[in-house]
Parts: sequence; structure tokens; C-alpha cells
Amino acid sequence: MKLSDVIDLYVARQRSLGMRFESAERKLHHFGRAVGDRQIDEVTPESVIDFLNGDKAPTATWVLKHSVLSGLFRFAISRGYADRSALPTVLPNLPPAQTPYVYSTDELRRLLEATSTLRTGYSQHVPAMYRTMILLLYGTGMRIGEALRLTFQDVDLVEKVITIHCTKFYKTRMVPIGPKLSGELAAHLERRGMLPMPQGNAAPLFASRGIRGWTYPTVITMFQHVRRDAGIERPIGEPRPPRLHDLRHTAAVHRVVAWYQSGQDVQRLLPQLATFLGHIDIQSTQRYLQMTPELLEAASQRFAEYAMEGSHEE
Repeated sequence: MKLSDVIDLYVARQRSLGMRFESAERKLHHFGRAVGDRQIDEVTPESVIDFLNGDKAPTATWVLKHSVLSGLFRFAISRGYADRSALPTVLPNLPPAQTPYVYSTDELRRLLEATSTLRTGYSQHVPAMYRTMILLLYGTGMRIGEALRLTFQDVDLVEKVITIHCTKFYKTRMVPIGPKLSGELAAHLERRGMLPMPQGNAAPLFASRGIRGWTYPTVITMFQHVRRDAGIERPIGEPRPPRLHDLRHTAAVHRVVAWYQSGQDVQRLLPQLATFLGHIDIQSTQRYLQMTPELLEAASQRFAEYAMEGSHEE
């Protein structure tokens, strides 16, 4: 069977199981174009390795592509479309996963100011819109893909809540927003409403020239310009610079620090934070809480207060 036909059948099968499978589908079609539309048993290990490696040394993307192709070949073999897998049996030494970065409040301020750099090469409404996106990601801790799928009707400024549909785990959740973020979103909605909106309230919240919603590669490319203009470089010992996704880590850590500093019961509130972030369990949230100096200081202060209380009781 032709590779393109197997890919179509595999994608249809994954979708029938309730998966969005959008990113994986793009990778599979990219793979099909890279190796050519031949019989699946004619796909060679060499062509697969070329696709996995791309034009540079293996990165974390290598793992994602390998995972997608593993699923494709397992499906093909189980259905009798292929006799073997063309995936390499020896895996390369991959770089360690990138350490989550927690932006300081000064760095967040600089990122917001640096959105002005997007005046060059983009339409005039992009700088203000991108600034709103940064505030939204930090203020809600939502995933980038979740923000890009938001529409006008998902933002309720009366109840001060955002509804996130079809999350990573195919659930819908409601995220409360504070008064400052509500004000920023109100101004954004007004500006966005002046652009073409043929879909009405179903129009994307973040759109390129008013019609087509921003894509993930687009906002990542924009962030590289903003980050460099903000003067935020690669930390010592890290192979790559901080990411837009790190705003999610930052939101979680800053929230916990604020709880410590205000005397809240952090252990009791962590499950609420997990729900807020859309995690399926508290363990996923705990991995987000990197021990930054601020978090260590806040936790140490709490422990010192606890120890003092204990000594007084003795």
C-alpha cells in the first residue's frame, strides 16, 4: 500500500479515538513528502534517518518525530500494510531536555516593552496584539496552543472568565481572570473588532490581518525577535535560550511564591493550581515548580516561621 494511503488511514483512526492529532498529522505528511509517495515497504531506514535528523544534529524534535513514526509503523504492521518497521534500531545520544526558565518580573516588563519591535515586518496591530498574548499566557498559565484556539465567544468579561475548549487532554476548563487582565482583554477585543471578522463571535482572538488565526510557528518566530530585543539571552550551561512556553512555568512559580509570601497553605492550594493549569494530576504541576531563588527564599521563610512556632510551644 502507498505510504500516503497508510498515513491517511492512520490519521483517520487516531481521530476516531477522539484525538486532535494535528501536529502529528503535519509531521506525517512532511515525512511522506520527504521520502516520496512509494509503497510503505519500500521506505528505507536511510530515508527515515535523514527525515529524523533533518539538516542539523538531533534535537528534542527528533524524539517527537520518532514517536509519531513509531505509531505509524505499528499501525501499518498490525493491519498487514507493512511487514517491517523502517525506524532505526539504534537511537542517537540526544541533548538533555531544556530546563524550564522562570522569567523575573523585570524580564517580563522588558518582554512587554520589546513587543514594539514587531512594528517592523508585521501589520500595525501586531505589537499590541502580541503584548496582549504575553499578558494572557502569564496571567492564566495556559498553553500556547490553547491561547491560539481562543475565539471572541470564549472570553467573558462580565464573569471575568475564559473558557478553554479541547485542551491537551480533550477537556474543557474555565479559567478566571483578574481585573487588570480583564482590562487588557477589553482593550484587545475593541481593537480586534475593528479588523475583519467574517466568522463573527467565532473569530480567532489572535489573528493575522483579522481573518486567519495566528499559527504556532508564527508566534514562536515573533517571540525570538521580542526576546532578543528584550536582551534575554541563553542562560549559562543551557543549549537554547528561554522560550515563550516558559511563561507557563513562570506563572506557576510566581503564583506559588505569592502564596508563600502571603502565608497561604501551599500544599492545600496546589491541587487548585493543577486544575487552573489544566493538569491531570498534581505531579505534573510539581514538575513546573523549579526551585528558583525566590521560591527557595519564600519556602525557607515559611520553614523558619514554622520552626519558631514549634520552639515557642516547647
